[in-house]
Order: sequence, then C-alpha cells, then structure tokens
Amino acid sequence: MTTAIAHSPSLLRQYLVLTKPRVTQLAVFCAVIGMFLASPGLPDMGLVVAGTVGIWLLAAAAFAINCLIEHEVDARMLRTKRRGTAQGTISTLHVLMMSGLLGGLGMLVLYHLVNPLTMWLTLATFVGYAVIYTAVLKPLTPQNIVIGGLSGAMPPALGWATVANSVPAEAWLLVLIIFIWTPPHFWALALYRNHDYEKAGLPMLPVTHGKRFTRLHILLYSVVLFAATLLPFVIRMSGVFYLASAIVLSGMFVRYSWMLYKEYSDELSRKLFRFSILYLALLFGALLVDHWIRLI
Repeated sequence: MTTAIAHSPSLLRQYLVLTKPRVTQLAVFCAVIGMFLASPGLPDMGLVVAGTVGIWLLAAAAFAINCLIEHEVDARMLRTKRRGTAQGTISTLHVLMMSGLLGGLGMLVLYHLVNPLTMWLTLATFVGYAVIYTAVLKPLTPQNIVIGGLSGAMPPALGWATVANSVPAEAWLLVLIIFIWTPPHFWALALYRNHDYEKAGLPMLPVTHGKRFTRLHILLYSVVLFAATLLPFVIRMSGVFYLASAIVLSGMFVRYSWMLYKEYSDELSRKLFRFSILYLALLFGALLVDHWIRLI
C-alpha cells in the first residue's frame, strides 16, 4: 500500500507531462488574449472561463496523442525519452482513454457553454496538430513546422470565436503572426538539438540542409515577423503602445537571429529559443494592454 501511494504522484506527473503543460499554457494564453480583443469592453467572463477550459482540454488531448504517435521517436531523443509513452510506463490504451476523456469533455464544454463554431474550429486544430502534422508532415518533410504551423497558430482565432462567434480579419492577423513566429522558434530548438533529431530520423531543417542554411532562414523569418507585427497598428487594430512594444520586441528578435547567423553557438541558439517564448507572450500582452488603454 505504501509503495503504491509513493509511486502515484510520479505516475500522475507522467500523465501530466503528456499534455505538455508549458506549451498548452502559451496556447491558451494567446486564446484568452483573442477573447479580450474580440470585445469592445470586458467580455462575458462566463464565456471566457468556459472557452479557456474547453480549449485547454482539447489542446491537452492533442498533445497526448502527439506523444503516443511519436513514442518510438521520443525514446531515441534525450529531451523526450523520459515521457511515459517513450518508456512504456503508460500504455497506448491509457493514453487513448485519457485523450478521449479530455477531448470529449472539451468538445462538450465548447459546444454547450460557448458555441458550435468554436468547438469545430478547436476540433479541426486538434486533428491538424495531432494527425496531419505529427503523423504525416513531421516525418516526411523539413518544411513540416512551416506547413503544420497553422494548427499551432490557431489559438487567437479560437479565442475570438469564443466571444464573437465569428473569426474576422483581425483574428486571422493574430494567427498570421504566430504562424510566422513558429518556424524560427522551433528551428532555434532544432539547431542545438540537431543530433537528437538526426538520431531520431526526423527530417528537421538543420538535419537535411545544415545549420547555416537554417540560421539564414531563422533570420529571414524574423525580418518577416518584424513586418507582420506592425500590421495591427497599420490597420488601426492597435495603437502607439503596441507599436512601440512590437518594434522593441521584434527588434530584439531580429538582433538575436542576426547574431546567431553571424556566429553560431548552442548557447545563443538556446537563448533565442527561450526568448522566442517570452517574446510571443509579451507581444500578445502588449496587444491587450494597448486594447485597454484605448478603451479608457
């Protein structure tokens, strides 16, 4: 009895890891920003809570399926070999049951407490990430993260649909920003984890085309990202506060990318990867603050 209890937290943590909580938090955060931007004032907080819960549940389910599909690949990579699916401590049946439960609850919450549009869009995002990206694109092409990035870029649209029951151009602009941000974000990780991906047999860009080619693409994408982040101000979706924030943050992103392109080091690649996560959170946070400033 004592032994079983002692091992329970560890097993529960293994299940939690399958939902990729840090990635889920960033995705849900961007969705919540979309919810607040969709309303001219404060949105219906009941919709915000229900939408947040529903989107989180479906995102967690998608990540669990991702871990299940990639369990053999994960077992060969240092970063992921401790996942329960990679070690075999969590069975396929249990992952499917967990994912089905989380996904089913998420769909029910979104359909009944939010609106059908949000449910269908979130379900499509689930299929796009868990099946099309993970099972089809990732093992076949070095452009996997570019093509499959759309599913990961969808949270602002899901959040917008939660409150407005529609997805206007402004929401898709936020999706575009995350879509362009995704490749340099993941390629920075792939650079310093290059040997891991090579060992796993995944055709990530540094493996198929080399590090310098990848660094050039990171730099080019960061420049395009800089331009894309100015668009909310151009279309008068945001004001001066956001514009200043976008220029500073995107300028730092380009600077990191330029330094990485000029002279590579694993440490600098790690710094760019970590900064890219903070960058997206601060950028979307600036959008929200600017939205509130303009309401005052």
